[in-house]
Amino acid sequence: MEKVNIVFHDNGTVTYQHKKILNFVPELSKDGDLRVLVPNIPLLTLSTQSKSLPRFLTMGLSMFLSGMDMKPFVPVTAQELVFGYDDPLVSIAHRFFPKTRRPMSQMGLLLGRNGTLEEVSTIYTGHTDMREFGLINRLNGMDKLPYWSDAPCNSIRASEGSFFPPRDQTGEDIINVYDKDLCRVLPLKYRGPTEKTGIKADLYTPADTVFDPPSEETPDNECFCPDDPDSCPPKGLQNISPCQYSAPVYLSFPHFYKADPKLLDAVSGLKPVPKLHETYFKIQPKLGVPVEGKVRVQLNLKVEHQPDISAVANFTDIVFPIMWLEEGVDELTPSIRRWVYLATTFADIAVPLITYGLILVGIACLVLASYKAYSNVVLTHEAIELGKRTIRRGSSFIVNGQHRLLMTKDSYVLLQTDDHDDEEKRNALQAFMGVEPAFSY
Repeated sequence: MEKVNIVFHDNGTVTYQHKKILNFVPELSKDGDLRVLVPNIPLLTLSTQSKSLPRFLTMGLSMFLSGMDMKPFVPVTAQELVFGYDDPLVSIAHRFFPKTRRPMSQMGLLLGRNGTLEEVSTIYTGHTDMREFGLINRLNGMDKLPYWSDAPCNSIRASEGSFFPPRDQTGEDIINVYDKDLCRVLPLKYRGPTEKTGIKADLYTPADTVFDPPSEETPDNECFCPDDPDSCPPKGLQNISPCQYSAPVYLSFPHFYKADPKLLDAVSGLKPVPKLHETYFKIQPKLGVPVEGKVRVQLNLKVEHQPDISAVANFTDIVFPIMWLEEGVDELTPSIRRWVYLATTFADIAVPLITYGLILVGIACLVLASYKAYSNVVLTHEAIELGKRTIRRGSSFIVNGQHRLLMTKDSYVLLQTDDHDDEEKRNALQAFMGVEPAFSY
């Protein structure tokens, strides 16, 4: 995955597009040509939606489907199931349905998601407020999701998964992440501190009530059932039909993890394991950067018994698991991990050490300077005697009243003044110095 067509704006936002490239990994896969038997999603979708039709139309539809030899299960490869295979019902719908409800030309669960550039995202850079760092500002130019009519279901105030507002700045225990496959914003709850390869992080997992039907504890979930709150799916399911061309597709965690036990009992072979099936994020609290994370969801098809359609008459009411997906990051690249480590864990240790080290060095310098100054103190009497010896040996000017004495190393001169005592002073100087004056007057 990479971000392309990046444009920065003056209001503290940046616009880009996600380019997802999905590559087949043979060593982690079964035989690519192996065919698996999966539910005929277009047929089951049509049969479920036909329950609202008059009986005579339903009978006509049943004859039409029988004439096309439609079966409730179809053999396809995993590649075809994910990226598309030809289906007659999908081809008809693509040709005749109105543009707002027109599906792709093929049937594929992730058709159009590989290498395409459809969605334009605008997020906050955090330049003006780090509490909005990484939050979505616009999706395709819109400030809310078009799939749901009421708030908070249509809110886009969430991260797209690459950056989050740092918890050290916000102090919030709930963060939100948006993914197109989820058809909604997914709230994640802070569960406690953790770490990843020596980097401190916070652990987040989905709230326990995220896929619960509306109740006094979960009133915000009511807007996901716009027609009738009583028609909401059981615990653990999320209706995403508005994102799937009105097909009765429901989202859950893999293997119906944390879902109503009745959903699990209706299907054989499912065994939910938190370590394998739980969505989680490990986010560095200072930078808001995920150091590890996995979004794990399961796509399910809700099938309703329709005895008037002979092709699916034997199907009972069931929520049929189709596939589950895992998207995320296990490890940061070495270069990114190095910078994250230096900016967080290393800095938390190095900055106090350097600060206190400099303080200790400063104290040591002051003590040393004070000791040297005290050791070089000369008593006043000794300083006077030292000054006298310096005058005798050095070369300097001494000014004493109106008499200016010029002394050099070998000669001394008393300049003439108007004072009548000059003769006495010259004689005294001669006696003191023991030499003849350089000049006499």
